[in-house]
Amino acid sequence: MNAWRIAGLSLTAVIGIALLWLLGPVLTPFLIAAALAYLFDPMVERLNAWKLPRTLSVLVVMLLMMLMVTVFFLLVIPLMRHEFVLVIERLPAATEWFDKTALPWIVSTFHIDSDKLNLAYIRETFTDYIPAAGDVLKTIAGKVGQGGMAIISLAVNLVMIPVVFFFLLRDWPQIKEGTNNLLPPRWRTVLTPLVHECDQALSAFLRGQLMVMLALAAVYTVGLWMVGLDIALLVGVFAGLASFIPYLGFALGLVLAVVGALLQFADPVMALWVIGVFAIGQILEGAVFQPLLLGDRIGLHPVAVIFAILAGGHLFGFVGILLALPVAAILLVLLRHALRRYQQSPFYNGDVKTPPAAIETPGDIT
Repeated sequence: MNAWRIAGLSLTAVIGIALLWLLGPVLTPFLIAAALAYLFDPMVERLNAWKLPRTLSVLVVMLLMMLMVTVFFLLVIPLMRHEFVLVIERLPAATEWFDKTALPWIVSTFHIDSDKLNLAYIRETFTDYIPAAGDVLKTIAGKVGQGGMAIISLAVNLVMIPVVFFFLLRDWPQIKEGTNNLLPPRWRTVLTPLVHECDQALSAFLRGQLMVMLALAAVYTVGLWMVGLDIALLVGVFAGLASFIPYLGFALGLVLAVVGALLQFADPVMALWVIGVFAIGQILEGAVFQPLLLGDRIGLHPVAVIFAILAGGHLFGFVGILLALPVAAILLVLLRHALRRYQQSPFYNGDVKTPPAAIETPGDIT
């Protein structure tokens, strides 16, 4: 019976993975809606506790979300587009700065023999690729700048997400109860605490990581704005949102901000101020944001996070990226539970009797 049970569970897992791989594009809006329902269910529960009907509570939450999204697209996107155009306009200046300032400084600082270094080839390569990158950016900016109709059209195409989100959030308690009823009663004593622990870890990770990303975006944006960098919003938001991959947002944001500061001010001291802003952001992330918003309930190592995202993206595309960190957090809880069971087992504590073949008797000694 145990062999048949294991075979059935294995077959179910294989079928589920195959469906996830085949139906990835179709599942994307449903997964996004499910993630949003999971994140905002506590807010609906709180409104419901204030004697507000469940459906009305869901509508209030959705109204607040629509208001935030509208403000973002009406205020933030135009500002970011303006900064994006500034980046495009400065690409020729970047070519000249690299040729006349950066490359000579590299040669003199690191004592590189210019005869052995093909400076002409480096200049030609940099000069060729920067205009090409500028053309790509101009094309993207042109499409973005065609007006709000493109954004509205995209929102209409994604109308499925809010519809699915509404029904999932409204029926979330019934979904949880129905899922719990699928468990055999004899398993609930063991599995219910385990599922609760997974839920605690997953909710803490998703909500905490989202808050950390927003906090870092705010710190980077405000800090770069105080320095005077005119692409502060673009770099700050990008660095904050990319911080869900450990050190990626910090590294890329720092490089973009330093290059932007050198092109704007032509003063290395301003680049040092930019580095100071990112250093403060890292200090706040490690000393304040992560302990306060994430705590130690997750314990995902940065290497594990990077591997999970890369593996999920490689296997299942964008759907894999969406599922990578939640699945990793749940697997970590299961591994912790298995480790606790192992450490409480007789085998670990030395209570297992030594097999007779391994026991030496005086008669065996020659």
